[in-house]
Amino acid sequence: MTWKVLKTEEEYNKASIRMMEIFHAEPNTPEGDELDLLLVLVKDFDDKHYQLPELDALEVIKYKMKEKGLKAKDLESIIGSKGHVSAILSGKREITLKMAQKLKNYFSIPAEVFLHGA
Repeated sequence: MTWKVLKTEEEYNKASIRMMEIFHAEPNTPEGDELDLLLVLVKDFDDKHYQLPELDALEVIKYKMKEKGLKAKDLESIIGSKGHVSAILSGKREITLKMAQKLKNYFSIPAEVFLHGA
């Protein structure tokens, strides 16, 4: 099949099904090339038609802290002093780029989560 820009749900569904059928195609083969194209077309359709919910950085941090059984003092080595941690967790202070990088590494979450709205 010759693929083109996906404009309808029906085209999107067909492309998604085909993409899953050939998902393990070898690179630099006709199916591999088709898969590369389908990935771009499906992502483009998703970006235009489906909006992902925005994550609240503070909620993500609090969730991960709860998940790992951490307390505010456990973040002092990442964020800074007890006062800095408290200000971040209360929303009174913004997460800096440096903090976002450390949080990314610590929690294994993309830094963009922590920088949204910054």
